[in-house]
Amino acid sequence: MKKVNIIYLLPEMKEASGGAKIIYNHSLILNNLGKNVSSRIVHLKKNFFYKLELSLAKKVKFFSKTYSGWDGNRMKISKNFKPKKDWYENKILNSHNLNFDKKKDFIIIPEIWAHFATDLKFAKKGINYAIFVQGFYHMNSTNNFISLKKSYEGAKLIITTSKYSLSYLNNMFPNLRKKIFKVNLSVDSSKFRIKKKSNLITYMPRKLPEHSSLLLFYLKNLLPKDWKILPLINLPEKKIIKYLSISKIFLSFSNFEGFGIPPIEAALSGNKVIGYVGGGGSEYWKKPIFIKVENGEIEEFAKKIIYNIKSYKNNWIKDSKKNRLQLSNYYSKKSENKSLSLLSKKILNFFD
Repeated sequence: MKKVNIIYLLPEMKEASGGAKIIYNHSLILNNLGKNVSSRIVHLKKNFFYKLELSLAKKVKFFSKTYSGWDGNRMKISKNFKPKKDWYENKILNSHNLNFDKKKDFIIIPEIWAHFATDLKFAKKGINYAIFVQGFYHMNSTNNFISLKKSYEGAKLIITTSKYSLSYLNNMFPNLRKKIFKVNLSVDSSKFRIKKKSNLITYMPRKLPEHSSLLLFYLKNLLPKDWKILPLINLPEKKIIKYLSISKIFLSFSNFEGFGIPPIEAALSGNKVIGYVGGGGSEYWKKPIFIKVENGEIEEFAKKIIYNIKSYKNNWIKDSKKNRLQLSNYYSKKSENKSLSLLSKKILNFFD
């Protein structure tokens, strides 16, 4: 059997998103599965004139268009882009080639660029491809739904990562159910430690800053004086891990998530997690670790925080150990590797 190249498309980025880090991780795993597959990443950016046109469109009505969504034909290889070392520990293999070979290349497009498959005429050229839907909330990559639908219908596979997104896809494209394939994600539980807990509450204000600001304002007169709230913002991973290891409560402001990883990391660090499920989090949001608050219910949010502060028991870490173990087993490297091995076998079948 010939060797198949599994190529992920990604934008050039100033900061790596959670979704990009997942793709880096999957590409590395696929590279180590065996002799029949290899994996690389192609980073793309807008060409000069396209970038200029989009910039002018924001300022001058003459250049504005009713069409939304980046044009796949006006992208170019980002040859000098390299992911920062702190984004991922291992070396990411990049490719600088957009002339795909239908005999050996399998392209995986993120849902934010799903319409690129139509723009670049993949199906017409006989190029096998998949669309990687990490979150339903990012699927509307263009207002040209005909183009978008054509891309999904032409895909050999539609890959997703959560039961939440799987449900959306099955119901949105009932005729494509046989193409939809769920891969598992992993959270490296070995990174997270439970140290001596202090009266500390942590949260990440990047998403829904208005909500977190309102909640903190509400709590100003209610929070016990021996408790503190710390935002985890612009911190290296080691410091985030450190603060999660000593905090007792983590506040979740997840919003439109295909799959929220920070609440899992907080849970594995021995935190009670209180807050918004964010969509994809519904897969793991279970008591006693996870306590749900409806989006926007600031008063309910505050009441649950105060209640859990007052009712917090020192043996909670011990009592919830079994739940954390279940969480780490479900999102283990072993389960992720197994699902990616199955994915590679499906991909290889397209080249028999």
